[in-house]
Amino acid sequence: MTAQPANLSGLDLRAEIDRLRKDRKAVILAHYYQKPEIQDLADFVGDSLELSRKAAATDAEVIAFCGVKFMAETAKILSPEKIVILPDMDAGCSLEDSCPPEKFRAFREAHPDHIALTYINCSTEVKALSDVIVTSSSAETILAQIPPEQKIIFGPDRHLGGYLNRKFGREMLLWPGVCIVHEAFSETELIKLMAQHPGAPVAAHPECPPTIVDHADYVGSTSGILQFARTFPGDKLIVATEPHIIHQMQLALPEKNFIGAPGADGNCNCNICPYMALNTLEKLYIALRDLAPRIEIEETLRLAAKKSLDAMLTMASGTVGQGDLGARR
Repeated sequence: MTAQPANLSGLDLRAEIDRLRKDRKAVILAHYYQKPEIQDLADFVGDSLELSRKAAATDAEVIAFCGVKFMAETAKILSPEKIVILPDMDAGCSLEDSCPPEKFRAFREAHPDHIALTYINCSTEVKALSDVIVTSSSAETILAQIPPEQKIIFGPDRHLGGYLNRKFGREMLLWPGVCIVHEAFSETELIKLMAQHPGAPVAAHPECPPTIVDHADYVGSTSGILQFARTFPGDKLIVATEPHIIHQMQLALPEKNFIGAPGADGNCNCNICPYMALNTLEKLYIALRDLAPRIEIEETLRLAAKKSLDAMLTMASGTVGQGDLGARR
């Protein structure tokens, strides 16, 4: 649990965060799904793995990761000598929750002739049980290097795994996890929106179900969607991923119009990630002030998890974080 912020009324949070950033020799990372006020004060805004790699390349002593727990754990795996803090330790992930390590271990043992190609949205323990980690930007490059006859377990996102199966004609064995954000998009409401904006392309994250992906003109990671936004010839784009990414699009491309794809009845905010929303400026300030809550990983476990991350970086380092808009400061 993360302690609730005390009364911070009257405090200039942005100024205090800047002061603590300098005093703690900290780098602040913000995922694209964070609230705009957090994105705007971060040193780097981007996809989860690329943020961790950028932080590892700095001389910062502290990494404040405004994202979710598995992202902060990845930062600690790559930067064990740095203090890694997460503003709210309850900021989890439905994909990670869907794949408990003990069940994943049993699943692997039941299929000994399969290798485990595992999406980065998982716990450190599951990474340690995997052969190769993939991101949504590197998965295709990595899968293309694995012989067709090699049997594969893919987890924990069945929609991303299903998309890859269809695109590559593979038959990977899929773990049945989903992202609650991308699962919330409604095909019916998307079709209505497309009718309201004829000719506007649709960009979708591959964590979306097939009923959404099948309507997309572009399917890719958050950084890939940002790159598509910069290069498509029109001035209007429908975006089917967590809507806070649109903040970066508007900053980079104020002349274009970006429309978030609707969820459920077309009006709800169910496509906003509730875990990402747990991070606030108040909690970031307290985390920097107290250097807590901290991410701690036992060294044997860290090294085991790092092997699967290193395998990914060896196979597809050039695709990680493509389209990232980079430093905000």
